Amino acid sequence: MGAMNGTYGSGGTTGASGTGGTSRPDRVRAAPGRTERLAVRTLTPPPAEGTGPGDETVVLAVTGELDHDTAAPLKEALTTHTGPGRRIVVDCAGLRFCDSTGLNVLLRARLRMLADGGRLDLSGLGPPVDRMFEITGALSVFRVYADTAAALADAPAADVPATTPEGS
Repeated sequence: MGAMNGTYGSGGTTGASGTGGTSRPDRVRAAPGRTERLAVRTLTPPPAEGTGPGDETVVLAVTGELDHDTAAPLKEALTTHTGPGRRIVVDCAGLRFCDSTGLNVLLRARLRMLADGGRLDLSGLGPPVDRMFEITGALSVFRVYADTAAALADAPAADVPATTPEGS
C-alpha cells in the first residue's frame, strides 16, 4: 500500500504520494490522557470505477494499542464514516494490541454498516491481534485481508450473491 503512505500528525502531512486520494491530517487522534497509545489516520483512496456518491471506501489506519482507555478515537472515526453504501477498511498493520473493548467497537460498527448496506473489513492483522480474533471467533464474522492493497482490490459489492445467466 505504498502509494497511500504518509506520516500524519497534528503538525500536518509530511507526504502522501500522488494516488489521487486524500488524507486528512486532522483525523489523527490520540485518546485523552493516553497520548500516542492509539492513532487513527483516515485515508480516502481514489474512487473505484462504477461507484457513485456515498459508495467510497475509507481506510482507517490504526496504530498502537486498542483497549478500553484508547478506543474513543477509533469509535469516533468509525461513526464519522458510517453511511449508506459505504465501505470502511480498518488497516490493523500498526495495531500492537486489541482487547475486548476494541473488538466490540469493531463488531458494533460492522452491524451499523450492514444495517446501512455498507461493509466493514479488516486488513493486516498482526499475530497478537489475529490470535485474539481467532480465539473469539471474530475472524469468521469479518472479511479479513492480508493487507490494505488486497482489500482495496476486492470489489465492494462482493457481498452480493452472484447471479447466473438466464437459462443456466
